[in-house]
Amino acid sequence: MTAGTSGEGDGLGRDDEFSRFFASRFDQARRTAYALCGDWVEAEEIAQGAFVRMYAHWPKVRRESAEAYLRTVVTRLFLDTRRRGRGREQSVAAPPESAVDADTSSDERQPLLAALRHVPPRQRAVLVLRYVHDLSIEQVAEALGCSAGTVKSQAARGLQTLREAYRGAATPETA
Repeated sequence: MTAGTSGEGDGLGRDDEFSRFFASRFDQARRTAYALCGDWVEAEEIAQGAFVRMYAHWPKVRRESAEAYLRTVVTRLFLDTRRRGRGREQSVAAPPESAVDADTSSDERQPLLAALRHVPPRQRAVLVLRYVHDLSIEQVAEALGCSAGTVKSQAARGLQTLREAYRGAATPETA
C-alpha cells in the first residue's frame, strides 16, 4: 500500500494535505500576525501557534474555509497574547537569531506600521481583517465572535486612532 492509503486510516494523506496548506499559507499568516503585533519574532510565534492549533483540528476543518479559519486563529491568538500579556517570555543572556530578514518591509510602510501599534489590539484586529484582508463586516464579526455593530464601531474608533497616530508619526516635530 502507498502512503495515505492504508486501511487503518493512518492520516498520511491528511498530513500531506496539511503540509501543503502550511507551506502555501505560512508567509501570509506571518504577515497578518505582523500587521497585528508589529514584531516579526512574535508574528512568527503567533503563526506557528495558529498552525499547531489548526493541525489538531485539521480532520474537522472544511477545506473551502481553511484560509478563513487560519485568519481567525491567528487573530484570536494575537488577542489572547494581549489579554494575558507576554508573561511566558523568559529573559536570556543573548538575543536569539533573527527569524526574518530585515528586507521584509519597506521604509514607506514604517510610519504606518508604527502608527498601527498605537491602536488597541481589538481595534487593530478589526482593521487588519477588514482592510488588509478585505473581509466584509460580517466575516470580521464571525472571525472575532462579535456583532456587526461591534465591528463597525471598533473600525471607526481604530481608524480615528490610526489617523491620529499616523499624523504624529509623519510629523514628529509637531509632537
